[in-house]
Amino acid sequence: MQLHDLKVPPGAKKSKKRVGRGNSSGHGKTATRGMDGQRKRKSPKIKAYFEGGQMPLIRRIPKRGFNNKLFARDFQIINISDLNKFEEGDKITPEILKKRGLIRYLRKPVKILGNGELDKKLEISVHAVSGAAKSKLESYGVKVVILEGSK
Repeated sequence: MQLHDLKVPPGAKKSKKRVGRGNSSGHGKTATRGMDGQRKRKSPKIKAYFEGGQMPLIRRIPKRGFNNKLFARDFQIINISDLNKFEEGDKITPEILKKRGLIRYLRKPVKILGNGELDKKLEISVHAVSGAAKSKLESYGVKVVILEGSK
C-alpha cells in the first residue's frame, strides 16, 4: 500500500452546513433557528438558571435559620487550660500568644473560653472573654484586660 492509494472512507468527509444562503438551499429564511422567539436572535442572553418563567428552584426551596455574616466576628479561641503553658505572673497579649503558636493571626481578635483549669496568676490582655471564663479567671485572681477594637 502506498500513500497515494489511501482513500477517505465514504461518509467520513461531511461538508459544513451553510445556513442563511437562500430558501432553495433548504436552510434559508430562519437559517435553522426556528420561528420568532428569544433563541432565534443572534446572541440570545438566557441565564443558566432560567426555567422558562416557572418558579426557579432556588426560590422554591425553603430558607431556614439566621445568618449573621454581616456583623459576625471571627474570633481565635483560647481555652483557660491553654494558659497553663505560661509562667507565674506573665503578661499575656495576642503578640505573645502568636509567638507561642496558640493563635495564627494578629489581625483577628482573640477570645478566651472557660474550658479547663488554671493554677497560675497571670495578667491577660485579649479582645473578649466568655462569661464562664471571666468568672473562673476572677476566682483564680487573674487580671483580665479587654483590648480596644473589641466591638
